[in-house]
Amino acid sequence: MVSAKNPSSSLNPVQQSLLRLFSRPMTEEETLELKRILVQHFGSQLREELKKVSNQKGYADNDFEKMLNNES
Repeated sequence: MVSAKNPSSSLNPVQQSLLRLFSRPMTEEETLELKRILVQHFGSQLREELKKVSNQKGYADNDFEKMLNNES
């Protein structure tokens, strides 16, 4: 939890840097673009992790279909 005395004490250096970077006024369009970039970035990481786990577990497309349809 962030303390009242030092609000940035629980933030890591990257978080602190991002707060400084975005402490300027931004338009709605800039804010949306930034959100899109972050979603793309984290979505890409998630897809890579899913591929890795799928390969480790030996899952194929039909396995996911069975999971989605609650089939054994």
